[in-house]
Amino acid sequence: MLAPLLALAIFVVAFWFLATERANKVKTVLVAAGLMTLLGLTPGVQIFYSEHEGIDWNVIFLLLGMMVIVGVIKQTGLFDFLAIWAAKRSKGKPFRLMVMLMVITGVASPVLDNVTIIMLVAPVTLVICDRLEIAPQPFLIAEVLASNIGGAATLIGDPPNIIIGSRAGLTFNDFLVNMAPIVLVIFALFVLFTKFLFRKDLRANHMRLDKVMALQERRAIKDTGLLLRSMVVLALVIVGFCLHSVLHVAPSIVALLGAGTMLLVTNVDVAEVLPEVEWPTLVFFMGLFAMVSGLVHTGVIGWLGDAAVNLFGDDFFLAATGLLFGSAILGAFVDNIPYTATMTPVVEDMAAQAPDADTGRALWWAFALGACFSGNGTAIAASANVVAIGIAQRAGHAISFWRFTRYGIVVTLLSTAIAWVYVWLRYF
Repeated sequence: MLAPLLALAIFVVAFWFLATERANKVKTVLVAAGLMTLLGLTPGVQIFYSEHEGIDWNVIFLLLGMMVIVGVIKQTGLFDFLAIWAAKRSKGKPFRLMVMLMVITGVASPVLDNVTIIMLVAPVTLVICDRLEIAPQPFLIAEVLASNIGGAATLIGDPPNIIIGSRAGLTFNDFLVNMAPIVLVIFALFVLFTKFLFRKDLRANHMRLDKVMALQERRAIKDTGLLLRSMVVLALVIVGFCLHSVLHVAPSIVALLGAGTMLLVTNVDVAEVLPEVEWPTLVFFMGLFAMVSGLVHTGVIGWLGDAAVNLFGDDFFLAATGLLFGSAILGAFVDNIPYTATMTPVVEDMAAQAPDADTGRALWWAFALGACFSGNGTAIAASANVVAIGIAQRAGHAISFWRFTRYGIVVTLLSTAIAWVYVWLRYF
């Protein structure tokens, strides 16, 4: 009984440091993970190999590969080109620009994944805002929220869906039919809601707009040949992401192969690309996964799942409600990837006790919606959040834990409430 309490205590203290930003986030998770390891609360050496109780290397290497790819593309001047183009099309109006960026992000996230699209869109956003001399933080936060909503629509759009689809035997088309309709509705409402949500942050710099409108975006491209080769490789990587379940190749392998191919065909200087990798972000994820493994290994999360099974009994609509709201809340505090990996066996057991297959699947869809939307709950709830915050901090535009969370938690609650109505009307 002492081990779960110790693991929970260490996690709560570490989360407090992350939330209050009293200490560097990388130091915090590494110290917490180290304490759990010294006290025997993690699975020891298995933390490097266990799929459910260890570091998720698929996430780490997916991020690493995409960071290298983005680093090469950055040298072509494409981000500057897109930034000038978007700034001119929006005529410098912040809300119009925000909508453009959110739509691009939301449409691309179901096809790529929310982490990848944030890594591609965030650099463009920083350049646009720099050109217009406006604060980029609201735009980055809006893009992350949009990516986490949009990514919920498909099997490959959000890592929790990949985990759920594999465990429950759900196909790409299953997700498209069951998840995409409500995601479209929530995304449309979210875009409208951002006008109110960010109303105090959307101020235009009209003095700067005239200079931006006079710029020629084509002049931003530094090397046309390098750009063409990079775009071919990026297109192949995107195809690989879309077909990974057919090819039986993990997205992380696709990203690493794409990074290697990008370096090979572009012949860029590796020493210039590696500094573009967000090493602190990768280390933070490894520490966070190790820290959460203590909760998994000592049975804290499993206990919560068993308590849920006993609580709901034979009321499967109540069970779906509990999975939806419970996942939205818990996933926001422990990162929705390890949370989903840990809870899938619990949901599988609950679905097996359902009176029919349709009811069992309804539990899976409620769980998927809650797990995906939980990604907007806090600054550390999803990989895309951490990546965007890391990119912003590196560019000198820090986004605090609470600045992100005060927007994200509102969006999570509203999204989950709408999803609950959808689950009730469609499945019960």
